[in-house]
Amino acid sequence: MSSPRVLILRAPGTNCDEETAFAFEQAGGAPELVHINRLRESPELPQQYQIACIPGGFSFGDDVAAGRIFAEQIRHHLADVLRRFIDDGKLVLGICNGFQVLIKSGLLLADDAESGPAATLTWNDSGRFEDRWVRLAVDGDRCVFLRGIKSLELPIAHAEGKFVPRDESTLASLRNDGQLTLRYCLNGATDLDTAVPFPANPNGSVANVAGMCDATGRVFGLMPHPERHIDPTHHPRWTRQAAATGAGLRMFQNAIDYFND
Repeated sequence: MSSPRVLILRAPGTNCDEETAFAFEQAGGAPELVHINRLRESPELPQQYQIACIPGGFSFGDDVAAGRIFAEQIRHHLADVLRRFIDDGKLVLGICNGFQVLIKSGLLLADDAESGPAATLTWNDSGRFEDRWVRLAVDGDRCVFLRGIKSLELPIAHAEGKFVPRDESTLASLRNDGQLTLRYCLNGATDLDTAVPFPANPNGSVANVAGMCDATGRVFGLMPHPERHIDPTHHPRWTRQAAATGAGLRMFQNAIDYFND
């Protein structure tokens, strides 16, 4: 059985690409780092892959807004290519800056012609960069990457991670469709819609949203970094916890298993 091929799409300022590639490799995939300029030159490249991932970092220096320039590159040059990739039943993952890119490019949530984007990711309520570990709960089973996972702990590191929907009706629709798949939570929390205080919700995201998927469950974006917890020793309390693998590795394994089942 051949290993699913993974396209790790990078740009100037991307800095989590090698860690993400390593995580996919540990999960059984065959990752390759591809610069966005190479993809623009050879738009047929995605046909060779089963999974595409936009990793974390500070693409284009976050000069306009986090992920905005990368997103505009996709909108104007690669939207049809990546939309065809999704329509072919393949998987797309966006981590941190990659989540921002997926949201702002319209790949994760389609824009409304009159109302504009369904949601955005904006500045943390604290007004500063937050770097900490958070507890997360999985809401529903729509997302391919989260299958079999109920809860986990991962690190976050971002300044613009606050999820804000266009309006209450949009939020309700996303919730009812099972797309608000990953939430910040308190230990033992069961009501995922009750506001979680800082620092457990590190950015003030509406409905405690830490990650979400598209309607198919195959396109997933999240602010936490699963690639930074693929080994038990990555966790700050690893000596007091019995675990065979890091919690984040399961997400990458789910993606690989999707093509090997």
